[in-house]
Amino acid sequence: MIQEYINENKERMLEELFSLIRIPSVSAQPDKHRPDMMRCAQRWQELLTAAGVDRTEIMPTAGNPIVYAEKMVNPSAKTILVYGHYDVMPAEPFELWKSQPFEPEVRDGHIWARGADDDKGQSFIQAKAFEYIVKHDLLRHNVKFILEGEEEIGSPSLSAFCEEHKDLLKCDVILVSDTSMLAADLPSLTTGLRGLAYWQIEVTGPNHDLHSGHFGGAVANPINVLCKLIADVTGKDGKITIPGFYDNVEEVPENERRMVEQIPFDEEKYKQSLGIDELFGEEGYNTIERNGFRPCFDVCGIWGGYTGEGSKTVIPSKAYAKLSCRLVPHQNHNEIGQLVVDYFKRVAPKTVKVDIQSLHGGEGYVCPIDMPAYKAAERGFEKAFGRRPLPVRRGGSIPIISTFERILGVKTVLMGFGLESNAIHSPNENMPLKLIWKGIDAVVNFHLEYDKD
Repeated sequence: MIQEYINENKERMLEELFSLIRIPSVSAQPDKHRPDMMRCAQRWQELLTAAGVDRTEIMPTAGNPIVYAEKMVNPSAKTILVYGHYDVMPAEPFELWKSQPFEPEVRDGHIWARGADDDKGQSFIQAKAFEYIVKHDLLRHNVKFILEGEEEIGSPSLSAFCEEHKDLLKCDVILVSDTSMLAADLPSLTTGLRGLAYWQIEVTGPNHDLHSGHFGGAVANPINVLCKLIADVTGKDGKITIPGFYDNVEEVPENERRMVEQIPFDEEKYKQSLGIDELFGEEGYNTIERNGFRPCFDVCGIWGGYTGEGSKTVIPSKAYAKLSCRLVPHQNHNEIGQLVVDYFKRVAPKTVKVDIQSLHGGEGYVCPIDMPAYKAAERGFEKAFGRRPLPVRRGGSIPIISTFERILGVKTVLMGFGLESNAIHSPNENMPLKLIWKGIDAVVNFHLEYDKD
């Protein structure tokens, strides 16, 4: 029994996961953490070897290395490719953490650390499920693993890697654990992801910082201008005002709106959990539809001028912001990227100069709920959690998923075990221990059910 195996090996498994988490593999900070990326790749290679793969290799890319591993039981059997990522988001601001972000701590039944969920914890679930089926001689199909180190910066090297290694990555379906469930007692399978486009904008006014008394009222302040430009992107009705932005956005299909109605959602509890009094979003849609089916525009960071202690009366020369849009299927991130660049340059006043650069992006993804691998995932969840999972489109983005479909020609099943309360990308990221153990159970049963189709 899988639960007996987990109970017998729980301490070992936790220490193995902690050994991954302790490595600060922050891809967004290469100058500081490049050696850590290789250390984390090597640790994954060790763990997959111990789990039972026949072959494992750390493969170079233009950026961080990729860990590849495989267990081939029969060349004519079906093949599952398991994808995950070993890089994590920066942990700053450190002062907001209740414990050290890269020293995992178990409190209140949760692991607290950067990467506990996204995606070291969830990828670890896949590795331990594989370990179980290999050690108990239950594997009847081939399994390949690919773990990259650049997902949190948009997977810039993975597309070229997939093109170069199509034969190596050949498979029948891809399995990913990097998404979330509706609740710990309400399992769900992610059937759609939004795409992403991301920019950095620089607004320049005078050629140097100015005294706000001597020049205030006579010279445009780049921060003021930037704030106005950003504010004008979203109307009072929550719609994005950029002409042409919605040209390829399809309406929420009526059958999926009916599926959304089945999802239990307590708006008051949702607001309380976020510490807010009111929600905001595009008029005509409920919160779940806004988050899973509709695009949005957000400012991810903004800076400029003096932000130190005390006061400094200055009109800054420059102001900056990082901007993102979550996109829906049929919105091409390159087209939207250029649309937004052209828009800001067109509407910017002549009192400033605007430079905006597209940084990265990716397409949205929709998973068919009638394909055999999805049905196997449904049954796997049902056996582990005691109830059939609900199909849900999620608001996040995993840009490489659509790239897999384009290059490798296969669909992906998104079998995630996170929770919104796990605070991924934020201070105090965490993962409930019980979801790690149930996740292993569910993935083991996925493999067993997949062989029946």
